[in-house]
Amino acid sequence: MTDRVTVQRLIPAPAEAIFDLLADPSRHQEIDGSGTVVKARSAGARRLKLGDSFGMDMNWGVGYSTKNVVVEFEENRRIAWRTLAPSPLDKLFTGRTWRYELEPVDGGTIVRETWDISTEAWPGRPFVRRLGDMTRRNMDATLKRIEEVVAS
Repeated sequence: MTDRVTVQRLIPAPAEAIFDLLADPSRHQEIDGSGTVVKARSAGARRLKLGDSFGMDMNWGVGYSTKNVVVEFEENRRIAWRTLAPSPLDKLFTGRTWRYELEPVDGGTIVRETWDISTEAWPGRPFVRRLGDMTRRNMDATLKRIEEVVAS
């Protein structure tokens, strides 16, 4: 397994509509294909920009929270955030990057989602790498949910 997993889907919607959804953390729960996102920690809609941070309440058998920092941002084309774990987990499992790239084409937008653990803290990276196949399935489900939201 590599340190990057990428999936893509042609979504019959404009890149602007998809980007608006991705850039609003209050809507991430409705598109999360893994079922682990509970809600954004701050209430209400907001539009992310480069350098912004946002928190998420999560549940993967046990509740926890994450801090996310926007590390890449190109309006309507690319957004990525790095997920940081709270202490003491930040010494082992922290730093993976979630990236969405949007490419307008005839018939809609090709959306590529990448899970990049090359930025993950080294002690936990070998364990996290084993989650690649499950993550790929969850990412496919996320792209399907994005399509359902923006194409409805």
